[in-house]
Amino acid sequence: MRSYQPEGTQSSSTSECLLEVPFEVYTDSPDSDVNKAPRVQAVPRAAGPPNWRQRLTSYVPFASREDALPLLSENNQRSRCCSRSSRSRFSRGLVRTLLVFFVMLGIIQFISLACGIVLSFFPDEYDRAAHVWSQGDSNLEDITHWPTDTSRDIIPKGCHSHNDYWRRVPLFSALQAGCIGVEADVWLFDEELYVGHTRSALTSRRTLRSMYVDPLVKILERQNPITPFHRAIDHPPHGVWDTDPDQSVILLIDFKTDGAATYPAVVKQLAPLRERGYLTYFNGREVIPGPVTVVGTGNAPFDLISANSTYRDIFFDAPLDKLVDDSLGDQYVSTTRSRDLDQGQGNSGMPETINSHTFNLTNSYYASVSFKKAIGFPWPFHFSQHQMELIRAQVRVAHHHGLKVRYWGLPSWPRSLRNHIWRILAQEGIDMLNVDDLLAATKGEWRIQIFDWWI
Repeated sequence: MRSYQPEGTQSSSTSECLLEVPFEVYTDSPDSDVNKAPRVQAVPRAAGPPNWRQRLTSYVPFASREDALPLLSENNQRSRCCSRSSRSRFSRGLVRTLLVFFVMLGIIQFISLACGIVLSFFPDEYDRAAHVWSQGDSNLEDITHWPTDTSRDIIPKGCHSHNDYWRRVPLFSALQAGCIGVEADVWLFDEELYVGHTRSALTSRRTLRSMYVDPLVKILERQNPITPFHRAIDHPPHGVWDTDPDQSVILLIDFKTDGAATYPAVVKQLAPLRERGYLTYFNGREVIPGPVTVVGTGNAPFDLISANSTYRDIFFDAPLDKLVDDSLGDQYVSTTRSRDLDQGQGNSGMPETINSHTFNLTNSYYASVSFKKAIGFPWPFHFSQHQMELIRAQVRVAHHHGLKVRYWGLPSWPRSLRNHIWRILAQEGIDMLNVDDLLAATKGEWRIQIFDWWI
């Protein structure tokens, strides 16, 4: 009979690692056949090459590998690899998607800017239509026209054509758009007033008379014709718009040279309009409206404008931030008096003190100020409560003095911010929007659009 006896262990001879594997020894019993030599047979308990799992499993001999180390099983390893692979594919896909999105956004932005640059070389609809203002007399024999039809279908709007002399068709483009205000910067040289933004931009043909005074005279003569059916000019005469004959065109003259020297030349240049009764004027008792209202700004001297107490046809652009409310009583704001220095809008020829009676509708028309100086930038892209209170207070005090409110230097980019500012100012009672884009301002389509933030 053969007996079982554990004798020891045997080392594995594999080259990967050394692992002692238990074995069983079988021997022949002494009672066995003497003719047979005893045999020893070693049977390993665990088959297969040892690896790191076997080493770890050896510490838990009473449990299987799958139960003892479930996270290290081959199935779990495969699952973890698949999970890492899925995350990696998702990350790469997300990066590619974002890259494509930003590339497409850049392409759209480039196309938008390129189209804007190209379109800037072509006249807009107001420039194309402006030629009708410079035509000769209307053909009375044509039943589709009438003597005053130049401005038919145009509705006047409270916008000011900023730096109007820069436009392709100065004055006429603004009138075609319905803008009731235009601006001319004038420089005095040799008794002539030249129009331009800087001295380097001046030419001999671009003068206040040639660009604004004479064209306005021609337009108003067509708007006030003498015909067999209308043998006398109306009093007051009709303005430039047939849809609203009482609306006056505000000609803002920005004095770029010394105010005291430039003022007499401006008075002289306005003679053709004055002689025909086309200017708004103060007669010592009240303001008589006319088809054209002239306002002096820049270095326009307040003392010379207000000197004549019985007749004035040039009005002042009062500093909105220096208006004093009657509710403040007799409080005064001190200023520095100077007639010789170029001090800019609302400073030349000012009195030493300003009170609540300094500016009124008999000597001033606008109450203006830099938007950035008076209100500040709306950040982040909306007005704060303090800014809204400032706007409302300034509108209230200007209207109390009988003046029209105008802010200059409004932000023009991005377009959605510009449109937001226009909308808020119009809602708060601003009388005149200072604009560069006539098409956008006069159409009144100031809705916020997503692509307007980029152009």
